[in-house]
Amino acid sequence: MQANWQKTGVGDFKYHVGISSLTQVASREDRVCVLNILGGESSEVTPVSHAYSGGNVVCGTAPGKGGAVLETGIGNIPVYNNVRDALAAGHRFNCGVVYLPPSAARDGVAELIRINPDLRKIFIITEKISVHDAREIRAMGQQNGIDIFGANGLGVADAWNQVRIGGALGGDRPGDSLRPGSIAIFSNSGGFSTTIAQYLRMAGWGTTTVISSGKDVYIHYAAPEFAFALANDARSKAAVLYCEPGGYYELDAKFTKPVVACVVGRWKSKLTRAVGHAGAMAGGSDDAMAKERWFMEKFGVDAIFTPDNPVFSAKGALVTNIAHIPAALTAVMRANATLPDFAPEGSLALKPWFGSDEGLDLPEHLRPAVVEALAPYDEQVAVLNMQIGGVVPRQPMKDASGASQMDAKTQVSSLYGTTMLDAATLPLESNVALALVHDAGGENDRKLIAPAIAAYVNLHGRPELAAAQASREAGNAPNAVLAAAAAIVGPKRQQAAREALGFMLERFHAAGLGNEFGASLGENFDVAGIDAAGAPELTAQTPDARAQALLAGVQARGGRSVFLRWLQGRPGHPTEAAVLAAISATLAWGPLSRKRISLLTAMSFPWWLQLFGTLIGASADAARHEDGRFCGLPQQRLLDELSLGEIAFAALLGRMPGEADLFAFQTLVGLLLTNGPGAISAQGAKGAVSADGPEQPERVQLNKALVGFLTHTGYAHGGNGYEGIAYLLEQFEGSGLDDPGAADPGVDLKALAEKAVAQYAQYKSRKKSAGSLDIAKLPGVNHPVFKDKPVNFDPREVFIAKLREARGDHNVFHDFYRALVQQLFDAGVSRNVYCVNVDAVIAALLLKMLWQPLQSGRIGERELETAAFTIFLYPRMLGCAAEIDDHLNRGRNMDTRTAASLCKFVT
Repeated sequence: MQANWQKTGVGDFKYHVGISSLTQVASREDRVCVLNILGGESSEVTPVSHAYSGGNVVCGTAPGKGGAVLETGIGNIPVYNNVRDALAAGHRFNCGVVYLPPSAARDGVAELIRINPDLRKIFIITEKISVHDAREIRAMGQQNGIDIFGANGLGVADAWNQVRIGGALGGDRPGDSLRPGSIAIFSNSGGFSTTIAQYLRMAGWGTTTVISSGKDVYIHYAAPEFAFALANDARSKAAVLYCEPGGYYELDAKFTKPVVACVVGRWKSKLTRAVGHAGAMAGGSDDAMAKERWFMEKFGVDAIFTPDNPVFSAKGALVTNIAHIPAALTAVMRANATLPDFAPEGSLALKPWFGSDEGLDLPEHLRPAVVEALAPYDEQVAVLNMQIGGVVPRQPMKDASGASQMDAKTQVSSLYGTTMLDAATLPLESNVALALVHDAGGENDRKLIAPAIAAYVNLHGRPELAAAQASREAGNAPNAVLAAAAAIVGPKRQQAAREALGFMLERFHAAGLGNEFGASLGENFDVAGIDAAGAPELTAQTPDARAQALLAGVQARGGRSVFLRWLQGRPGHPTEAAVLAAISATLAWGPLSRKRISLLTAMSFPWWLQLFGTLIGASADAARHEDGRFCGLPQQRLLDELSLGEIAFAALLGRMPGEADLFAFQTLVGLLLTNGPGAISAQGAKGAVSADGPEQPERVQLNKALVGFLTHTGYAHGGNGYEGIAYLLEQFEGSGLDDPGAADPGVDLKALAEKAVAQYAQYKSRKKSAGSLDIAKLPGVNHPVFKDKPVNFDPREVFIAKLREARGDHNVFHDFYRALVQQLFDAGVSRNVYCVNVDAVIAALLLKMLWQPLQSGRIGERELETAAFTIFLYPRMLGCAAEIDDHLNRGRNMDTRTAASLCKFVT
């Protein structure tokens, strides 16, 4: 058999090689049959190859689809059930292309070889053919004198002959990349075969034959065969090889012409198993570094070529970055007294049509200049540059969200990429910014948000307060009280502010304010260039008290805004609506310019700011709203000085918080912002938006959407806050605890834990004796996600514990929970040490804030439950505002009904 191979092959090979020159790889005389021609990949690629090659595909096969045709730009290609039928119909071909699945590839090759005596070449596009089948394919090809290319390749192409067989070399327009020249390409990567040709063309080098060898474990037409055919091709003066780890093909290749070898994949040596495209086992002596050494020895060089260190010889150069191939090839060819094939056609250096450095202070070499796009894209880019804000495609969003998500492993939710653990460390103003502008904003944002919301907290003499108080006196839960107030804050309340906001954004954009961070501050921006023609009513002849107070609050806090500066320079006195619009424009400008939010989102800011202030105010009894004072605090102090967290705390409890109280409050707000898109409260908010039709935003009423959130929220929500509080109250009854935040609270936690565990053990025993399996769990203890380990931890609880420790903050209720889970294990009640879950943390933080008023009699247990519920409503209001805005921008109208087949009748 070996003698037969030597007899029928060419060159110094011990096996059959029928191709003696690269000119024979793909010629105009070749005729092709494509197996599985109607498959997804082939039906897209084959028509392009057929047209580029002048009609070289004579037929194709697709079992069960005989009689069909594949349409192409130069005529239809007939399809048969099998190869025998195609030959019987009179078709003749010497090349077969295999697009069959891996399990069918071997039989397809066998059919081609067995039926067609004219067959000379087979191109296998299929990847991941088993080694067993690849060996049989190899044997069949050898026994019948047939050259096989692949598998897992993109076929071959010849720029001189303008022929492409199998695969998508050159993409949809092969002639653009495959310009005739003097360089042959042999690549393990199909995609990079085209990329390398494009890189060479930009540097003035054209191609002869391009071979995508593929990179399954078996490479049938490999580097040795390529080197031999290269030597016999008068057109090809040099070659480029792209090599990945695996196989000794390159070591065995004998090159007689200059070569630039690009070897990649050093990282694969760290793997412990073969990886698809590499076909290489980590740790072998055919890894990337080994191949680098082989080529350095072949070329007589001692280093890798880079533009900064151009190491090469007349024999070749080694690179590890495809971008360095053109420079290396030009250097090698210059050493061989050979110039490029034609003038360089350009540069593949980054030439962006859009650019934003996001306000980062980048060095000049990292700031590529924005260039004018080619026609017709230049006109489209110009239109896009006029667009204010981003736009996202609409999609079904019933159980999805572009705002929030929940990590199934850690149970840590996040809002716009900020985890609730990180949000727990932020002031309330930053979490407002997170909900509105999709990040926590900066110091200036906080200085604007606080007075803008504080301006709407005092509801003295307003119908919102009357509605909320009537609901409260009727005995309604806090969510119903706030919903009554929200219902009053309809779209007409902000119509003037939104009109002013739209005008400001449009005119400042036209004037070129810019998109850098801080552009909205605009200290150096000339506001005189703003075209004010056609402006809505922004000023009045007489001062507006609320507008003046709001401006004074911003000034007192040191807030800056180019929009406010422009507004205050207008004749007359700014209106309340105009001031609110200017603040909203300042908050929105950066995110809008960077396409982080949409114009629709920005236009909602005045409404949201007023809603947030109204709901915080409505949570306080009407008696605490006075003319010029709220909860005993002067109105201007709310605007000028107090943080939003302090104002919200005062609204809830009627007093100013201490530092520890404020820390606990803001920690709670961050933890409770969102529970992910599946939360019932979020579903209620999104359902309200969908019912209005998010694709027609003018019909959506934000206050109604917030009412949807409020009506879908109940006492069982809020992280089971009150359930945990009730349990803690029971355990600490009679303990004499005075200050839960003291370093030494004077309470024996171990004794309390032992007592609680003994009571729980007796309870479980009674239940089991009675044959009941309905055993209530301790609130705040254990979590189904964090179980079955000797010691369990809820990462959220651990985060808060470390945060407290770093601050030197004490909480006896949190410490009790930790003692409780340890005692459950020590007493044999639990099989392992349960985790303290985040619900216990919420209860501990809440009760610490409410302990003093509870002990002093200022509030009772009913008021305690109301406060615990309302605290939950504050942050979830922000999280649901984000969900509402996300659905308004991204969602489609949707039917939220449950399918009848999933509904049950229960008797």
